[in-house]
Amino acid sequence: MDPQANTDVLVVKEAAAYCRLSQSYLNHLRVRGAGPVFLKMGSAVRYRRCDLDKWIESRLTRSTSAAGEA
Repeated sequence: MDPQANTDVLVVKEAAAYCRLSQSYLNHLRVRGAGPVFLKMGSAVRYRRCDLDKWIESRLTRSTSAAGEA
């Protein structure tokens, strides 16, 4: 595995595509504090691929009734 691959910094559009979410939903999650951690660079928002991977892993669940507990 390429060690550089998980440290890529992505713009919102790229991060949303990586997570297979819409940009607006990713923005909504960020405003609510419910999404992946992100970087603020001035007014720019960026996501590290490794943080997106961690967030995706944290969303794993075994049943629909337990999904809201994550």
